[in-house]
Amino acid sequence: MAMTDLIELTPADGVQISLVYATADNLVGRPIYAPGARCALRPAAADCLRRAAQAARRAGLELVVYDAYRPAAAQAVFWKALPDPRYVADAALGSNHTRGVAVDVGLLEIGGQPLDMGTGFDDMRDQSHHDRDDVPPEAQRNRHLLLGIMLQAGFRSIPTEWWHYELPNAQEYALLPESDMVQVYHTH
Repeated sequence: MAMTDLIELTPADGVQISLVYATADNLVGRPIYAPGARCALRPAAADCLRRAAQAARRAGLELVVYDAYRPAAAQAVFWKALPDPRYVADAALGSNHTRGVAVDVGLLEIGGQPLDMGTGFDDMRDQSHHDRDDVPPEAQRNRHLLLGIMLQAGFRSIPTEWWHYELPNAQEYALLPESDMVQVYHTH
């Protein structure tokens, strides 16, 4: 893959990087990304993420990135574990993460303490949807703050995951082949 398809994002871009799928703390319960996985997006999405990071800093907060570009092999693992299209794109159709134009994010206080969002990242329940009456008001405020930051930066949200944002024209981007930026553990 040409390097122009994906660019790496680092803390120098104003975001904290915490790739959850490189750890066992995710919906599958084991690392999916091999060590050395990097946070990468297509340039247009990276530009939006940098704008969002600036907006978060203006509010005295930091963005944390839980996932960005996701190889198709990883998407297949997630679809096998949770074949529910409300939360996981069918691997046969492809994910906007695999297009390099979707990002999963949260908000941190300066210094690293996560804001309460009412559920954890990858909590695949109705409580993770936007506009829930069963999520405390503080978590609602934090979700709305994240939503405003991300929409203002040029992303769009999806109804079922407070953490997922993507470019509005995500489907216009081709699925990307495997990249050396994110290697997937081989699974049997």
